[in-house]
Amino acid sequence: MAAKTTLNAKNLETLGAQRLAELLIEISTGSAAHKRRLRMELAGDQGSAEVAREIRKRLASIARARSAIEWHKVKKINTDLETQRSTIVTVVAADDPKEAFDLIWQFLAVADPIFHRSNSSDVVFLETFHQACADAGVIARSAGIGIDVLADKVFTALQDNDHGQYDPLIAEMVPALGKDGLERLKGLLVQWSNEAEEKPVDVDREIFGWAGNGPVYKHEIYADRRQRTARIALQEIADAENDVDAFIAQQPEETLRAPMVATEIADRLLLAGRAEEALEILDAADHRGRFELPFEWQEARVETLEALGRGDEAQAYRWQCFEQSLNGQHLRAFLRKLADFDDIEAEEKAFAFAHDFPDVHQALAFFLAWPAAAEAAKLISKRQAELDGNLYELMTPAAEMLQEKHPLAATMLLRSMIGFALDYGRSSRYRHAARHLAECASLAPHIDDFGSARPHDAYVAELKRQHGNKHGFWSLLR
Repeated sequence: MAAKTTLNAKNLETLGAQRLAELLIEISTGSAAHKRRLRMELAGDQGSAEVAREIRKRLASIARARSAIEWHKVKKINTDLETQRSTIVTVVAADDPKEAFDLIWQFLAVADPIFHRSNSSDVVFLETFHQACADAGVIARSAGIGIDVLADKVFTALQDNDHGQYDPLIAEMVPALGKDGLERLKGLLVQWSNEAEEKPVDVDREIFGWAGNGPVYKHEIYADRRQRTARIALQEIADAENDVDAFIAQQPEETLRAPMVATEIADRLLLAGRAEEALEILDAADHRGRFELPFEWQEARVETLEALGRGDEAQAYRWQCFEQSLNGQHLRAFLRKLADFDDIEAEEKAFAFAHDFPDVHQALAFFLAWPAAAEAAKLISKRQAELDGNLYELMTPAAEMLQEKHPLAATMLLRSMIGFALDYGRSSRYRHAARHLAECASLAPHIDDFGSARPHDAYVAELKRQHGNKHGFWSLLR
């Protein structure tokens, strides 16, 4: 049985309403957030109209604020925003959907002042406004908002999407807009994108920046942004309508050969059952200046070959991609297509190929990610002279992964980082190098045979011979 002093609802009830009210006043003194919460609860007792009034007041206050939002204030302010948003959805929308619809748009309008005050591109705020876009779509349906009004609101919002707060808006509004609403929105966007840009006279042109061929003017930047915004929105509408041709039509001619754009188009053509066209688009992608194409492009090509019934070609291409990049995802996909036991032989072949791969660090990363710790240890032993101790972002986690079962390999990695720091006099890394040397000392008793490598004491002696004058390093070991 819980003690009577345990903080729970039952024990607090024994204090009585008056004493609890006094405590709440005392606790909320000096806390604006607690006071707002209490006022919201009191408003709730008066009905959703009073709650809506409190929310409007708070949102107006947030919009008027001008003080910078430093990083340590982000959580507090976002909690306040979430309180307003959730109250609109759970309290107001349940009683008065039309009022909730107006409120959620007022909430979304707060995004601009919030981001203008924020010193960083806070993902937390963005997630909150993206959720509000989803809420707006649900509330619009329950409120029975006319599609013309809704399309106009969405169109207006998209014109002011500087921070990405409205990125999911079209997708979230599709059920409420329906076919006719999407057509109206499409018409507004096309008309907007086709509007002639009013070019200011030379004396009024404001320079935004400079490029290699001269000044870049502000009106030109705005025109480009308008075209891009309309194009992206029309692509989203095309996706909502499953119209792959409309999606392709919104791609500028110069980008159609870009590998990632070709991938996006091919994915949609595949879903539409148009695999032949998908392969044509992929194979027309511009390969110039690339050692290898993006993984997404390669994956799309494999899927397209499979869809065309060209499984052998797909397998051959998977292996080719693996040989180019040592990407484990390609290898796993390749192995999954093989019969039992054939996959074991193919994996051994892949490991042998990786051991001789020109870039030892790429091979090491592959073995660690697979994971194949024993193979990684063999690689390090065979090609230790090629290890670059400057790649601490690879060497450090690799040493940690190998130290328990492969202490010699871990030691080789640690020594490579120590050597780099001392050979190149990187004093900023001496502290890390000293820690690595201590780790080598702790691993040494677990190594039965150092092979061609120096035992720990001999290694330290050689370090002192070569770098004895680097007092900043040695002082860290005392």
